[in-house]
Amino acid sequence: MDYIYSIVLGAVQAITEFLPISSSGHLIIFHQFLKSPLLDSAAFDVMLHAGTLLAALIYFWPEIKKIFIGFFQTIGRFKISTDFNQQLPWLLIVGSVPAALVGYFFNDFIEQAFRSIHWIIIPLIAGGLLFILAEKFGLKKRNLDSMNFLDTLLIGLAQVLAFIPGTSRSGITITAALGSGFKRADAAKFSFLLSLPVIAGATIQKITQVASGDFSAHSLFVFILGAVTSAGVGYVVIKYFIHFLERHSLTVFAVYRFILAAILIAIFLV
Repeated sequence: MDYIYSIVLGAVQAITEFLPISSSGHLIIFHQFLKSPLLDSAAFDVMLHAGTLLAALIYFWPEIKKIFIGFFQTIGRFKISTDFNQQLPWLLIVGSVPAALVGYFFNDFIEQAFRSIHWIIIPLIAGGLLFILAEKFGLKKRNLDSMNFLDTLLIGLAQVLAFIPGTSRSGITITAALGSGFKRADAAKFSFLLSLPVIAGATIQKITQVASGDFSAHSLFVFILGAVTSAGVGYVVIKYFIHFLERHSLTVFAVYRFILAAILIAIFLV
């Protein structure tokens, strides 16, 4: 069953990491029903996140190359370039700082304090309400190349909330971008690019913590199976989610979050 559960959780991680419905919240929920000490572990979660990181790296590789080129082109300069490809690396750095600091100093505390079904319900509902408000009042006229440092700082501060299970990293950052007037697809693209440094940093940090563990061949195969599933499904989700947002709103995800919160209340609180 570990093999089947690994595939299921890999797919769940990929779908919920990129759709605005919270991967950490869904993994906590699924761990309540799919009982496996091997899979309910930090090592397995690291592999799932590594899979979704790989999916994003592959999908956005053309943009990532431009980001690195733009970064090295601007090193040593003392003025801000008017070329957006050279601005974008620094926008991502500024936007990543708040989450990087919170993750480095408080991630272990947050994971222990909020790893409960009860803590997921409120962020699910609050996030859904924010989606509706952003769709109603967001102008959705700005393109990505109009982003400035204030925009990216505000979106980066919003990303900090994603450490709370049930919030959704993509959901809260896309909402913040919509609130700043950006189009949905542009907001989603920046959200995914902004998530790369934080996910990469968290994955590297946790890999160093679990690398010294003594894992059997069975455990390693299960972990790799979950990571491969997460990467494959994640790539497809990114591709079609961005296309979806070009024509559709976040309201459907708000409705899903409300329904899931109601189910959790009925099962665990009533």
